[in-house]
Amino acid sequence: MSHDRLVILAGGISSRMKERAGNAQALDPEPPQQAHGSSKAMLRFGSDKRPFLDYLLMNAKEAGYREVVIVTSEKDKSFREYYRSEARGAELLELEISFARQGIPAGREKPLGTADALLQALRSRPNWQGDGFTVCNSDNLYSVRALNLLRQGPHTNAMIDYDRSGLQFPPERIAAFAVTKTEEDGFLIDIIEKPTPEQIAEVTKPDGRVGVSMNVWKLAYEMIFPFLEAVLLHPVRQEKELPRAIFMLLQRHAQSVYAYPLCEHVPDLTSQDDLPVVRDYLGKNFGD
Repeated sequence: MSHDRLVILAGGISSRMKERAGNAQALDPEPPQQAHGSSKAMLRFGSDKRPFLDYLLMNAKEAGYREVVIVTSEKDKSFREYYRSEARGAELLELEISFARQGIPAGREKPLGTADALLQALRSRPNWQGDGFTVCNSDNLYSVRALNLLRQGPHTNAMIDYDRSGLQFPPERIAAFAVTKTEEDGFLIDIIEKPTPEQIAEVTKPDGRVGVSMNVWKLAYEMIFPFLEAVLLHPVRQEKELPRAIFMLLQRHAQSVYAYPLCEHVPDLTSQDDLPVVRDYLGKNFGD
């Protein structure tokens, strides 16, 4: 059941990163300026000014991934320019990095969402049929442990079910995270976006554990592909969302997605207020 293929979703427009930070004085002067002109994943950190995505790719390499597809917006050239140049770190040369473009349809200002982004990646890689892959966000730093669990785990489709108590974010931010509803044997039933307090209480385990999704999945190409094509726009957000496509998969194939429980923090780049926190985390954990 192991695989070495990873899709990284980096086609978003980073609208929240471009908003004014609530604590701008705590930031280094360079990253906020970058945040207005680059994808979040290409913001630079450390003395050698490495893109945030480099750290995710280093973790992916250590976890055993070798083939990576980065989904970018149709206008963003920063990924290609960096990862096809000599600036790309020598430690990443073992990775086979390629790209898929996610366009913006006429009449829209934003791409169609994460389900559409993954669909573009899979359309660009028909040779992946018959195999599995991992897919994740570009603005979260998933650990080697989490990535390896998905790569080598025995289940055909799976997710990391993060323990909410292990996430080091403000309580009000954690309260808005999508929560997981699972069976007693660990199989996923549903992902509840923007949960109410009543819904959170419903999914809380007897030991107090609440599982949340940070959008990192292991999926089988043939099983998810038709649902990526069929998923409809969310009525409010007007995007085709990957969790909805996975819910459609669950409706057709019960007990088809296993939720691996894991309790650890996931560094995240959502707004400018996250920049100093991520900077400190990278400095402590990557020896800079």
